[in-house]
Amino acid sequence: MDFTISPRIEDFRARIARFVEDEVLPVEADRAAWDAHGNIREDYLEPLRDKARGEGLWCLQLRPETGGQGLDKVGMAVCYEAMNRSIFGPVVFNSAAPDDGNMMVLEKAAKPAQKARWLAPIVAGEVRSSFAMTEPHPGGGSDPSMMLTTATRKGDTYVIRGRKWFITGADGAQHFILVARTSDDPRKGLSAFLFDADQPGWRIERRIPILGPEEHGGHCELVFEGLEIPAENMLLSEGDGLKLTQMRLGPARLTHCMRWLGLSQRCVEIARTYAGERFAFGERLANRESIRMMLGDLAMQIELGRLLVMKAAWALDQGSYARKEVSMAKVHVANLLHKAADTAIQINGARGYSTDTPLGWIYRYARQARLVDGADEVHKMVLERNLAKEGRDFWRWDVSGD
Repeated sequence: MDFTISPRIEDFRARIARFVEDEVLPVEADRAAWDAHGNIREDYLEPLRDKARGEGLWCLQLRPETGGQGLDKVGMAVCYEAMNRSIFGPVVFNSAAPDDGNMMVLEKAAKPAQKARWLAPIVAGEVRSSFAMTEPHPGGGSDPSMMLTTATRKGDTYVIRGRKWFITGADGAQHFILVARTSDDPRKGLSAFLFDADQPGWRIERRIPILGPEEHGGHCELVFEGLEIPAENMLLSEGDGLKLTQMRLGPARLTHCMRWLGLSQRCVEIARTYAGERFAFGERLANRESIRMMLGDLAMQIELGRLLVMKAAWALDQGSYARKEVSMAKVHVANLLHKAADTAIQINGARGYSTDTPLGWIYRYARQARLVDGADEVHKMVLERNLAKEGRDFWRWDVSGD
């Protein structure tokens, strides 16, 4: 087992870390740079994006022919962790959800003409995108077989009717990937489509208020009342919607974890700095055994998360779907992020509960981590299903050449 990274990946990591330190963190510290939803304002974002492009730090996750740097999943894990030392980091490098996952799946699944029409503008940072799958009750959520939104063939088009909700980034997105039902087949009943925000027959019902800060475009409820999508804008083939969803969500779940590890480390950084400066009852907080144990435990939990993420990233790079590995990473790192923010707030006391640091932002954001891209309980059921199928082989070591 080789836990070293290549000099090329280390070069990217170091340059990202410097860029975040010198360029992004000062903007994060300026409250005037925040929009009403707790994200970076567009007029502050675009100059940073221009600098990131200029330094070759743009879309690292995509192939060179697509406009990226060709990093594999292991390289992405290293770099995404460094990006998210700042709450504004990933979007600066065009590596934030949902564009990140949408670009990667379009790179894999779209036809050349579709890539030119739908992918290239996202890569260039000219438009934002969204992925519309989740539905309100009694429709599909973690169980896509319950999906009620329909796509009915009408000549050379599909007519879409139904409702989606908690669609991240929908407000202001231009390009959408939509998953809808084309038949009642339990395995081949869903299909995936591309549509443009300017097409008639759909609307944003509302931007759903949430507890935490929001990605650009929020989390929206969409209503489809006869949206017509040309058949040429179908991704893959009719009935391949579930396949497309699996292609997108596995890597996307893991990239969430990569970013959350960076936020968890930021929590520790803020907590350690304050504990080293603050005196109480004649003693520096950092010297108290209780504080040292809290920070030591967080350090261990973060490293466990890194190992889980790296194993999953390696497995994806080997061509595996890495379902077990991604589920384990998703559960552990989501809970870790919440614990890191909570612990850092506790160490900072009233300061942690204020908006003088980003800890409150991270704490509110962290609670959604245990829900997005599959709740903890869903992933644990996936793991138990694998355990029931594999028995003791659940823990087997892969053998070279196997």
